[in-house]
Amino acid sequence: QNDMKIVFVFVFSAIAVVSGLEIEKPKNEYLLARNDAEPDWWQTAVFYQIYPRSFKDSDNDGIGDIRGIIDKLPHLYDMKVTAVWLSPIFTSPQVDQGYDISDYYSIDPDYGTLDDLRELVDKAHELDIKIVLDFVPNHTSDQHEWFQESVNNATGEFGDYYVWRDCEKDEDGIVTPPNNWLSHFGGSAWEYNEERDQCYLHQFAAAQPDLNFNNPDVVTAIELVLTYWLEFGIDGFRCDAVGYLFEDPEFRDEPLSNIPDVGEDEHDYLDHIYTADQPQTYDMIYQWRELLDSFTETNQSDTKVMMTETYTSIENTLLYYGLSNGTRKGAHFAFNFNFITKIAKGFNVEDLTACISEWLDNLPSIYTSNWVLGNHDVNRVATRFGTEYIDAFNMLTAFLPGVMVTYNGEEIGMENGEVTCEQGHDPRAINDCSTFNETSRDFARTPFHWDNTTNAGFNDGATPWLPVSEKYLDVNLADQDVRALSSHYNVYKELLQFRSTLSRMEDLDEVTMVSLSDNVIQIIRQNKAFHVSLVFNVGEDEEAVEFNHWEGDYVVAITTIDSSYSSGDFIENGTLFLNPYESIVIHNTVVSGGPSAIQVLSYLVLLCSGVTMSLF
Repeated sequence: QNDMKIVFVFVFSAIAVVSGLEIEKPKNEYLLARNDAEPDWWQTAVFYQIYPRSFKDSDNDGIGDIRGIIDKLPHLYDMKVTAVWLSPIFTSPQVDQGYDISDYYSIDPDYGTLDDLRELVDKAHELDIKIVLDFVPNHTSDQHEWFQESVNNATGEFGDYYVWRDCEKDEDGIVTPPNNWLSHFGGSAWEYNEERDQCYLHQFAAAQPDLNFNNPDVVTAIELVLTYWLEFGIDGFRCDAVGYLFEDPEFRDEPLSNIPDVGEDEHDYLDHIYTADQPQTYDMIYQWRELLDSFTETNQSDTKVMMTETYTSIENTLLYYGLSNGTRKGAHFAFNFNFITKIAKGFNVEDLTACISEWLDNLPSIYTSNWVLGNHDVNRVATRFGTEYIDAFNMLTAFLPGVMVTYNGEEIGMENGEVTCEQGHDPRAINDCSTFNETSRDFARTPFHWDNTTNAGFNDGATPWLPVSEKYLDVNLADQDVRALSSHYNVYKELLQFRSTLSRMEDLDEVTMVSLSDNVIQIIRQNKAFHVSLVFNVGEDEEAVEFNHWEGDYVVAITTIDSSYSSGDFIENGTLFLNPYESIVIHNTVVSGGPSAIQVLSYLVLLCSGVTMSLF
């Protein structure tokens, strides 16, 4: 029904066709170039991140698993996501919930078996859904056989697999680390090992020793892991914490950051000029891209995609894409975290415009954009911004061109869960309960709300690894997945269908932003025939605004759940009356530029059926 509604809106709009209409384009225009060729599958994809431990528990042991994901493939298909990114499922002691890998080649028993993963990949592919694995190259678990061998034999095959340095230990057992480097989880980034009588580097937990990528054997070992999973049938990788692959070879002390109110044991106390984003790091990413492209070409497969995660400056982020002149290719896209790092509760139109324009201003035209709202490491969108903004931010990421990344639960507007320090598992937070509420990532990792039954339908009653949020009675998929109901989930599904249609239109990557008032922003995408806008009232008051438009009426495509408009409503005279926090997608009913009504009608019908053609 939702699909047909969107098709109807587009087709109905196409009947009113005139030619020769022009309008002066507003300022602040951003052109995102697309190659003349059809975009590759990933360039307009919706990547849906699943945190397996919290998604669906099929065997009622309290932990989500691969079979649970298989059981919920109909949900993924219903949303029409392009690809699923799985947070780590490799064998792990689970000190950092799988980001401490002890075997890159096996599946952790908590999640299932290789056969389970094979079934998931095969069944997902039958539904035209790609599967991307979370890959952690910077460090392993201290239980990995490589590290165990490195500890046992400093001169052996694995002796130089990790970053070891001499450190002093006095008669009282107090260790003086090699330098002042700090861990992300607080305290020194160096841990003394009694058996080897040296310190090893760990930029995260002490149980996560950093690999030494200056050792060619480590580079080869990691490439073999990537190749194994490509041959298995995996469609790509989300590469975790790639900014820390290399460090300063001289191991110099890092300068103070001079950020106010930061403790001397906190990671932000230092300016990480020697432990992050080193020149060699980018080259390693480029090598991995060559490996993926070579595999794709050799096997004549769909593109194997690589996306990278690092919280850094936009200049550094773009280097993970490759060299802007195109001579070296890196990640297919490096995560754009601007919505996470640049927008906070109480934001205004100016903040939002700056957040989007900073990315678009700096992104070279040869690269594909991407938009990330949340993930397992930050508070949920509904908690960060407020529940009133759930639909609007989903609209933003769906409407803007390029890749859309969704964290499981965002489609139904899940908020942070309720977790006590005693119930928590986040290694960076549970050691200090006095700051747990400020530092823990557990709140964004509580089980998915499937329905209003026991444990929100996560399982059949076993105690979940993290408590189910008490909010599940009011916020759950079953209550929202009702035909014709105004719900966050139905808005999300409509957005993905609308987005799919837009992505098949030619020359629609032109983006314009206009401030219609202090609280209302209009974001425009247009080609010669269509003028499509997202209009967003970020404020707490009603707004009446005249939006930038072509001649003729406009029609409503999608609205937030609290809108006074409905899909299919006509907007006359370019005036909108917006409720507080309302967001709406509208487009013209008058097509500019010359094609006949029959041409446009035929074009749109084919377009909504999945066929791309030129209108001119």
